[in-house]
Amino acid sequence: MRRHIPFENLHNFRDLGGYRTADGGSVRWDVLYRSDSLAKLRGPDLDRFQELGVATVIDLRYPWEIAAKGRMPESDGIAWHNLSIEHRPYDQAEIDPDLDPWRYLADRFAEVAADGAAELREALEVIAATDGPLVFHCASGKDRTGLLAAVLLSLLDVSDEQILDDFALTELATERLIADWHAAHPGRELRWPGYGRAPAEIMRLFLADLRAEYGSVYAYVTGHVGLDPAVVESLRKRLVDTP
Repeated sequence: MRRHIPFENLHNFRDLGGYRTADGGSVRWDVLYRSDSLAKLRGPDLDRFQELGVATVIDLRYPWEIAAKGRMPESDGIAWHNLSIEHRPYDQAEIDPDLDPWRYLADRFAEVAADGAAELREALEVIAATDGPLVFHCASGKDRTGLLAAVLLSLLDVSDEQILDDFALTELATERLIADWHAAHPGRELRWPGYGRAPAEIMRLFLADLRAEYGSVYAYVTGHVGLDPAVVESLRKRLVDTP
């Protein structure tokens, strides 16, 4: 298994290849990646990244996050898109510890799904049209990145079980994400004990809510998001090896 690609400063860079599709195919390796912030790329990490031959990067963060933390180093031949799918910012470090944390985050995911239709549509169109490897990322590579990954994998007819498992792989990076937060906020208290967590339950709740609201992920994407069904077919042709 070559799911995780090791970097020194990136904690959550993964290949989305290998997941099985309903028709017996599988998502292609080496063409679609998800990550935490590529603003952390430098030195040997940048060299390692360039070896992947990435043609396109989709940065899902707010413009003000990019202004504060930077974007990926500019590189000839790499197209960069800033598509901020989240419209209602919140500070995970300050979430009330007494709230049901997974229900709370699933509700935030529902807000992103409702608010970020235009940006999600453009992201899916970019992925379908890109010739070459592509990576999408947010800050931690967990929530916004996880939502786009889940929607995309569902459109490729990957099972919920695998989508939930993929989301939960961020749990392997939680300790380092927490350490990064403390390094960036010396003297500040991390109030929410769920910071950096990504249990499968969050994604299970989100997908159930999405289907209750729209009928299916496909109906959500071709309806509320407004994606042309032909683009869904293009995604499948580009990203899936058929049996």
